[in-house]
Amino acid sequence: MSGRTAPPSPPAGTSRADLVADAALALLAERGMRGLTHRAVDEAAGLPQGSTSNLARTRQALLELAVRRLADREARVLALHEMPDPRHGMDSLVDALALATHRALTRNRELTLARYELALEATRRPELRAHYDSAGARFREQLGALVTAMGSAEPARHVLSLVAWADGLMFSCVAGSFHAEVPGLDEVRAGVRELLNGMLDG
Repeated sequence: MSGRTAPPSPPAGTSRADLVADAALALLAERGMRGLTHRAVDEAAGLPQGSTSNLARTRQALLELAVRRLADREARVLALHEMPDPRHGMDSLVDALALATHRALTRNRELTLARYELALEATRRPELRAHYDSAGARFREQLGALVTAMGSAEPARHVLSLVAWADGLMFSCVAGSFHAEVPGLDEVRAGVRELLNGMLDG
């Protein structure tokens, strides 16, 4: 007996591909890249053996499926559809970015871990690199439009700084030396505000 509990029932309407991809992301967070196999995904998803191979015959195809699902789920975490109108001012943008970052640090911690596993694997697999980069482009483009509308003179550089700050905070608090000291929402909000104030001259 492995001691593993049966996987929870998926939400109604979840496709077989999404079920497989969600199981793959959970395995990446729990066991790392070496623990991701077609057989392990079948077991984690509660599917008959061979189900994952039918959807994604190769390891590359399975990783691409996971990357696409990661992009969809992170878009919901980041709430891209709820990003503020820049006309509402700095406070609304600070609140939105802080909330998205804090969600990644807390209730979506496992998803963040899976993303780091996939990011590292993409550095070794050029064929995965394009899929990974494309998946993250949606958020970068929207963030660029927001900072441009708020008066950024160098939106590309400012987007890089914002993403690097958020990624650095998430890595430090999820997998790095601050993993036991996750900041509260107010602390994250203060950090975002300091960064944006510096970029946009207050």
